[in-house]
Amino acid sequence: MYSQDKLAAWEVWFVTGSQHLYGPKTLARVGEHAAEIARGLNAGKRIALKLVGQPTLTDPDAVTRLCRAANADPRCAGLVCWMHTFSPARMWIAGLRELRKPILHLHTQYHREIPWPALDMDFMNLHQSAHGDREFGFINTRLRLERRVVVGYWRDADVQRRVDAWARAAAAWQDAQGAKIARFGDNMRDVAVTEGDKVSAQIQFGYAVNGYGLDELAARVAAAPPRAVDATLQEYARDYQMPPALRRAGAGRDALREQARIEIGLRSFLRDGGFNAFTTTFENLAGLKQLPGLAVQRLMAEGYGFGAEGDWKTAALVRAMKVMAAGRPGGVSFMEDYTYHLDRRAPLVLGAHMLEVCPTIARPGVKPRLSVNPLSIGGKDDPARLIFDAAPGPALNASLIDLGNRFRLIVNTVTVVPPLRPLPRLPVARALWRPHPDLSTAAAAWIFAGGAHHTGFTQALTVEHLEDFAAMAGIELTVIDEKTELRAYRNELRWSEAYYRLTTGVI
Repeated sequence: MYSQDKLAAWEVWFVTGSQHLYGPKTLARVGEHAAEIARGLNAGKRIALKLVGQPTLTDPDAVTRLCRAANADPRCAGLVCWMHTFSPARMWIAGLRELRKPILHLHTQYHREIPWPALDMDFMNLHQSAHGDREFGFINTRLRLERRVVVGYWRDADVQRRVDAWARAAAAWQDAQGAKIARFGDNMRDVAVTEGDKVSAQIQFGYAVNGYGLDELAARVAAAPPRAVDATLQEYARDYQMPPALRRAGAGRDALREQARIEIGLRSFLRDGGFNAFTTTFENLAGLKQLPGLAVQRLMAEGYGFGAEGDWKTAALVRAMKVMAAGRPGGVSFMEDYTYHLDRRAPLVLGAHMLEVCPTIARPGVKPRLSVNPLSIGGKDDPARLIFDAAPGPALNASLIDLGNRFRLIVNTVTVVPPLRPLPRLPVARALWRPHPDLSTAAAAWIFAGGAHHTGFTQALTVEHLEDFAAMAGIELTVIDEKTELRAYRNELRWSEAYYRLTTGVI
């Protein structure tokens, strides 16, 4: 699993603004207060990334130096900015124009309450966030800078939760810069939505997508050391329900051993190449005896992004969602809207895929079950896979699409429910959910927005995480939730189309 300790690769800089007008004594107190807030936010342990306090900024040169340093530091995922006093905004222009890291504007103040009997002008002159942050907000708006604004007292849990959501998105954004996605085979033939402009994606998101022949992967699979295969089979027996037929010699055991070889070969290729995500397609399995199933499930559980049928956009999205979700309860998986339960009273969606659903979304306390079954597609041997039901509760589906002139991220909130009846003959992992606000509205809105059949599915994230990520990437976000009304939603899509044509000049 992509664990929270991996987020230690990044940090957030806590930046405080002021000016020389207040004098050294006041500036010293500003610095003390800022340091205390940074320590307090770290001590609260609600924010996944460490906040690192920076010297108080009081002039244009200091601002520019800090922004350049942030750009150059690969550990810096973004800046949390706060104006303790009044910081004239023109001094921020040069630095902010150069800054390439995300910003969260924390509109807070050092004290929680007004000290009514003791309130004097000295106190007022020191505690000026109420209008100092408005000055900073203006220059961000004037420069057309995307940022998150969080308002409230810095010790409050909800404020820290919102800072954490942004920090996780900033980590995912930093993870994407220079990331590599391996594409084994091409796109599934004649499919439109999984295609896209990889050059535009690299410009927009920072990651590179490159194709690799199956012969390279097949060579790694063939070279899997027998001891490593035996050790992997022992992990299977420890971590999953393994039927007796898979424990003894026979076709099932051979199939399981082959999937272990594929897992070892895939992991070797991805690690040696420094890849964050990958794709496969059942239309190109040259040199492989099975379609990677169990292997993909386990690699996703380790934190790799994945997309089936060459869907590199979803692979990258799943990776970003896994980084954002690190250490949070729930999981993240590649998913597909597969079939409907069109009951008049309670219509539902059954999500699944041929094989590749990540076990991080499985019901807690129930080990996934190993199985070897025919695939009925691809023309290869029966592949091994894990079978389980997703945990019930709130979740969301997200789809990243290429509209030609821009990328659009579509998010639908859902509620996962247990299967209404047992599914003894369905040999794949699955999730059953009720889309918000209802299946009719959600499906129509998704189709009008151009959402793909492949998604990133998660129980660990909220819309806010993806909203922050979309803002950092500079892409369109559209949300389908309990408040969605189809006529208004279609108008929102029309307005977005007009906005992006006006701002990009692309038709």
